[in-house]
Order: sequence, then structure tokens, then C-alpha cells
Amino acid sequence: MNWLALICAGLFEMLGVVMMNKVNEKKSARNIALLLLGFGMSFVCLSYAMQTLEMSIAYAIWTGIGATGGAILGMVLYGEPKNMLRIFFITLIIGAVVGLKLVA
Repeated sequence: MNWLALICAGLFEMLGVVMMNKVNEKKSARNIALLLLGFGMSFVCLSYAMQTLEMSIAYAIWTGIGATGGAILGMVLYGEPKNMLRIFFITLIIGAVVGLKLVA
């Protein structure tokens, strides 16, 4: 259950990152509320996951999901560059997160 909470924390982190961009584009009550909801729920889920998971593993995986997801969403939603080197390094982050899970 804590691993599911950690994955949810990473997904909420991605929502928060996307909403930061939306708030920069257009400041509206809806966008600000979704920004706060995304980051707030991310911290709640991360806190829950860290009740049984080691802090170093939980934090590394949480930031990996957020960074990777943010980069992928930037490419998909905002037309950021999709060159092979960028995709290679995103793949390295995913590999590192999977590796941490395997050794945990």
C-alpha cells in the first residue's frame, strides 16, 4: 500500500508541475486550486509512504517520478524538444528508480 501511495505522490507531483505552468500562463482560481491540490496531495501521499519506506528510497523515487513525468509532459503538452539524448537521460532516471525499487 505504501508503494501505491508513493506512486500517487509522484503523479500528484506531476499535476503540480503542470499546473505551475498553467498558472504562469493564466492566473485563475481553478489553476491555483489545482496547483495547491497537486502539491498538497503529493506531500500527503509521500508522508504516508514514508511511514514504512526508507526516507532515502521514498524521496529518490518520488523525485524521479516527478522529474521524469514533468519532462515527458513538457514534451507532450508544450512541444519541448524530443531529441534522442533527452529521451536517453529520461530513460536513465526511470532505470535508476526501478533499480532502487529492486534493491529496497
